Amino acid sequence: MVSFNRYFALCLILGFLFIIQGTTALAAKPNIVLILADDLGYGDLGCYSAESKIPTPNLDNLANQGMRFTDAHSPCAVCSPTRYGILTGRYSWRTELKRGVLWPWDEPLIEEDRLTIGKMLQEEGYDTACIGKWHLGWIWPTTDGTRYNSKNPIGAYNAGWSQEFEKKIDFTRRIRGGPTERGFDYYFGDDVPNFPPYAFIENDRLLAQPTAYYSGERFSRPGPIAEGWAMAQVMPKLCERSVEYILGEPREGKFHRDPNKPFFLYLPLTAPHTPIAPAAQFRGKSEAGLYGDYVNEVDWLVGKVMKALRESGQAENTLLIFTSDNGSPARDGSNMNGEPRSVLETGHNPSYIFRGIKADIWEGGHRVPFIARWPGKIKEGATSDETICGVDFMRTLAAVVNRELPDDSAEDSYNLLPALLGEDYEPPIREAVVHHSGGGMFAIRQGTNGNSSSEKAPVVGAARGRRAIRLSNSMTCKRTLANPRTFRRRSRSVFNG
Repeated sequence: MVSFNRYFALCLILGFLFIIQGTTALAAKPNIVLILADDLGYGDLGCYSAESKIPTPNLDNLANQGMRFTDAHSPCAVCSPTRYGILTGRYSWRTELKRGVLWPWDEPLIEEDRLTIGKMLQEEGYDTACIGKWHLGWIWPTTDGTRYNSKNPIGAYNAGWSQEFEKKIDFTRRIRGGPTERGFDYYFGDDVPNFPPYAFIENDRLLAQPTAYYSGERFSRPGPIAEGWAMAQVMPKLCERSVEYILGEPREGKFHRDPNKPFFLYLPLTAPHTPIAPAAQFRGKSEAGLYGDYVNEVDWLVGKVMKALRESGQAENTLLIFTSDNGSPARDGSNMNGEPRSVLETGHNPSYIFRGIKADIWEGGHRVPFIARWPGKIKEGATSDETICGVDFMRTLAAVVNRELPDDSAEDSYNLLPALLGEDYEPPIREAVVHHSGGGMFAIRQGTNGNSSSEKAPVVGAARGRRAIRLSNSMTCKRTLANPRTFRRRSRSVFNG
């Protein structure tokens, strides 16, 4: 009997120690917040351009508290491909989407069995949330079972079929294939701010039925819209839900997340993308018109996130990253839109010194701000000129949580942790970066070389048939490859790698 009691007591002690060890391991993993602005340029932030006409005090403060990268690039110069690259660590041109973006009613671009950052962190004990713009496709329920891409290739807009298909959608039913099936425990957002349906989605259902119809005469595509939908309320609502998530506050008696787990918040904003609709409190805050006011609202939201982390005592154990999905189209915001480059008339240049704007292969299309803060890990006020890309998030965050990735995942991703932590390493981290325009054009950056050429040099693999051109000179790219043979050799290495 005595020996049994001793055995039982020993089991209890070992079990208790096991629980403590597991809890300590979870606590050691940082919370991760990734804020992705939409169409925000390198030159929009004061910490990147002294010529900026937009006040960005919170982002400037974030840069002072962490590391600012000066040679960061988005995976593509437009939206959906970048989001695919960020969440999977794989260039989107390896999928069926070779150019452009997903359109209303397109199906999921992320393959069902593809490992995403969300899935990886779920497996590492994280609570995961996506709050904001998804733009990676859904499977919309229809009355007759019709699938949108059964008659239209993904990424190819067909106005007639789109209008015919939307009449078949049953908006009261569950929407499949979205964030909660691609690695996120919770989702709240407006799928695409200038695409129908104009209504908020929570997890896999619309919160309000889009019973009205928007004609699309001003800023967006025509389609179903919820009664009372106000574009200027989207960003404040995303901010509200994000703060609630960070604080662990309940809504209608339910918690957004498990307070006993570390969390990953992917916060893809809708601003300053069109419709350019800053809330009333931000109008007139900048010297760059409504566009600048909308960027100022982005800065305000970042400040609210930083405050929530600080006041909840989580800032010290949170890796906070801010970047953009591509360059800015530089629209001034007139009629919630504006002509490309029209904001330049205010004297503000979102592309800073770089040639091009959103969708271009030039650096203005894909060179983006990238700021990371992790107290006690990342040196305050640091700057790095390491060439990095948005596809690097996957392998970097895997390193943060000490996770080995399978060979069939994050194929284009590199671990940036040595640069972030200021460790000794042999630069460059990346062998090369593939730049991808909205129209499907390619350029390759390798070392200090911006890769050629204006000729139709054949590239291989998924990129076959697209042109590759010379990048403009930049702060770090001082010479180009003029030899087509060199370009072809490096193209084969990168595209087939």
